[in-house]
Amino acid sequence: MKPGYIFVAVFLYMVLSAVPSFADVPDSQKPEVEHLLTFVRNTDCKFERNGTMYDGGRAYSHINKKYGYFRDEITSTETFIEYSATKSTMSGKFYFVHCADSEPVKSGDWLLRELINFRGQSKSNR
Repeated sequence: MKPGYIFVAVFLYMVLSAVPSFADVPDSQKPEVEHLLTFVRNTDCKFERNGTMYDGGRAYSHINKKYGYFRDEITSTETFIEYSATKSTMSGKFYFVHCADSEPVKSGDWLLRELINFRGQSKSNR
């Protein structure tokens, strides 16, 4: 390969890899993600992650960090839950939510239920 072609190939690689990705939840669903993050942060329930219990504030921080990390693959509120709040990327173990007077539930199910509630409230406010 001629040196000029190598330069062009390297230049194109650098330019294209610097272009930001625009994947994320649609603007219409961003209030849903914000609601779920606030819901987690303010809950009195405990989050179990890899056998350790965390309060809502710590769970919020962890989920928000994963949201930032996986933003390029997240295209809806449901995929936000799937990638950010369902299971450990490292161990593959599901996260659980422990609320008073109820059995632990998978965090993904807990958040999907809250998403359905939020969408119902949003429709009734229109």
